[in-house]
Amino acid sequence: QVQLVESGGGLVQAGGSLRLSCIASARTFTSYTMGWFHQAPGKEREFVAAIGRSGSTYYRDSVKGRATISRDNAKNTVYLQMNSLKPEDTAVYYCAARSDSYLSSLANQYRYWGQGTQVTVSS
Repeated sequence: QVQLVESGGGLVQAGGSLRLSCIASARTFTSYTMGWFHQAPGKEREFVAAIGRSGSTYYRDSVKGRATISRDNAKNTVYLQMNSLKPEDTAVYYCAARSDSYLSSLANQYRYWGQGTQVTVSS
């Protein structure tokens, strides 16, 4: 069982930056691929980025160049740095984990989920 807790969301103006954090309770954090997803009101949950056990990364096309996913295995924490934020980035951001090395963009392939943190970007 893995518990995930996100933090770092908030209200930011367009063009600003935020760093989201997700701390995992897993004793073997390094064995998990970690992902970030977002869900806007009335829309499906969408993939943002993933980071594998070895540190390899995979991004949604619309955030490439604006987002950086990273992990600190000593702290059981995964981060999502978001720059040049746009109003369309407004959503609840969720951290997710899967216990293998595949960098999946499909939400249903992640077993563990956090409660989410709200990001609101004003124009």
